Amino acid sequence: MRCHEITYEIFGDDMQAVEVELDPNETVIAEAGAMNWMDDGISFEAKMGDGSQPNKSMLGKLMDVGKRALTGESLFMTHFTNISGIKRKVAFAAPYPGKIIPVNMAEIGEEITCQKDAFLCAALGTEVTIAFNKRLGAGFFGGEGFILEKLRGDGMAFIHAGGTIVRKQLNNQLIKVDTGCIVAFTGNIQYDIQMAGNLKSVFFGGEGLFLATLQGSGTVYLQSLPFSRLADRVIQHAPSMGGSSKGEGSVLGGFGRMLGGA
Repeated sequence: MRCHEITYEIFGDDMQAVEVELDPNETVIAEAGAMNWMDDGISFEAKMGDGSQPNKSMLGKLMDVGKRALTGESLFMTHFTNISGIKRKVAFAAPYPGKIIPVNMAEIGEEITCQKDAFLCAALGTEVTIAFNKRLGAGFFGGEGFILEKLRGDGMAFIHAGGTIVRKQLNNQLIKVDTGCIVAFTGNIQYDIQMAGNLKSVFFGGEGLFLATLQGSGTVYLQSLPFSRLADRVIQHAPSMGGSSKGEGSVLGGFGRMLGGA
């Protein structure tokens, strides 16, 4: 096994956290700012790269940093290592409501592709890189754009998405999905974009211009509430952000906010 072998426990329902247990000298890598709490005896360090190739040259590490800049993530990843002589724990959580998906990479073919902000943490040895979408249609009109994250390894990895998570197993099948609702899919699934329907459906159906198509045999993870959709609704109903307000159902809602200065 190339990756460190870690155990874990997931807490919560809609605002989940994952607590990872590390044996002495074991390491877990995570996105910057994802850590919630950790036991004494855990050492952490921000490093360039995921540590999957410790002998990689400085040029290679700089190229990895450049790729991460394209995804909008932090240029560094944080490595948490148990430097004590007994088992120690460290916990991570995502910055918005949703679910944490534990992925045993060895069981899914050691590779998974996910939306660019889905990765949360993984056992050391997991390679976290980006994949440019080769299809122009998927690149320009897909919710994930040209850039997707690709995880490779044979240990545990954890990804995060909004709302309820649905796991679908495709057997030489095709499924059509709202572009923002895709969380991740395994290596044998082909991803593309197609028109949502006729012009009337496009302009009045409320489903957008394009839908994603996922086809093949493998595992697909979908989310019910993409963060972009949540953010749009918050902005739409926040007066201070220029959106309209419904007063939370109260007839006096607007008047009350006027008195309160809102």
